[in-house]
Amino acid sequence: MIKRILIVGLGSIGKRHLSIARELLPQAEIAVLRHKVDRTIPDGADHIFSTMVEALAFTPQLAVIANPATFHLSAAMPLAEIGVHLLIEKPLSATSEGVEELLETCKKTDAVLAIGYNLRFLQSLQKFKSILDDQVIGDVWSVRSEIGQYLPSWRPDSDYQKGVSAQHALGGGSLLELSHEIDYLRWIFGEVDWVQAILTQQSDLAIDVEDTAHLILGFVSNGSERPLVASVNLDFIRQDTMRLCTAIGSLGSLRWNGITGIVESWALGTTGWQEIYKHQATRDESYVEEWKHFIACIKQPSQPFITGEDGLRVLQIIEAARLADNSKSQVKIGGLNESREL
Repeated sequence: MIKRILIVGLGSIGKRHLSIARELLPQAEIAVLRHKVDRTIPDGADHIFSTMVEALAFTPQLAVIANPATFHLSAAMPLAEIGVHLLIEKPLSATSEGVEELLETCKKTDAVLAIGYNLRFLQSLQKFKSILDDQVIGDVWSVRSEIGQYLPSWRPDSDYQKGVSAQHALGGGSLLELSHEIDYLRWIFGEVDWVQAILTQQSDLAIDVEDTAHLILGFVSNGSERPLVASVNLDFIRQDTMRLCTAIGSLGSLRWNGITGIVESWALGTTGWQEIYKHQATRDESYVEEWKHFIACIKQPSQPFITGEDGLRVLQIIEAARLADNSKSQVKIGGLNESREL
């Protein structure tokens, strides 16, 4: 029985988690921890704290870490040390430093640690993966993944310059903020072996982080003489909001549209795309499924769908991408000192 829940952070994502927690666990006592000293209790919560000391005294059974990424570990570690189950919003942190210590602590205290890459819970993306797994388009030869949306339009009721996405100090930038694509590509196509990258600030947005990231990911070979390569484009500058993944195979192509929830195929010998699946998710649907899964992993202890190790691997790919951009070289994942000039 989950009786006490802590939500760390009360930005837009923190408020979403608070609402879902109240909906799914109406009898639970819910507290919010935020850095701002404000004793006004948010709608849906029972308590408001401004210090970790207060939060630990509350002895939550589960906590959602939804503050800026640069503060994820400092919030998560003391909770993990007392065995609190953790759902950490993506990315797991702003860097990989200290992450392995958190993973070890969670193992020692039997705390479930899940990472909030909620796109994996979308029915349309799961269908896309299952079709690929069934080799409907044969062997996958190449992958194109892209996500773009104009940053000021993300949250039109707030100043984009003050948001997490716009600030290096809070873990902003397209690589960290749009790292969903890196996570789901690993999930669908396997482990990433190396990366090439170009990270730029192309626009006149008033931000101190990259607004555009172009990545080339090389996947670990599964015995093939031609290991799979994917191109990944992440940006804050695109006016026509887009989230697409296209797999090009020996028997045709398969395309997932994350905005419309449509999966369509272009079969060998045909002349156009054919819709084969559609499920346009509601705003909170994937988050609700994420919560249900997280709760199930707590009630009957099991490894979550998206583990702390998954979150760490995404961070290692991001760090390799930064090194690849700086050195103009191809960088092996997990061996950040290994690079080759292009």
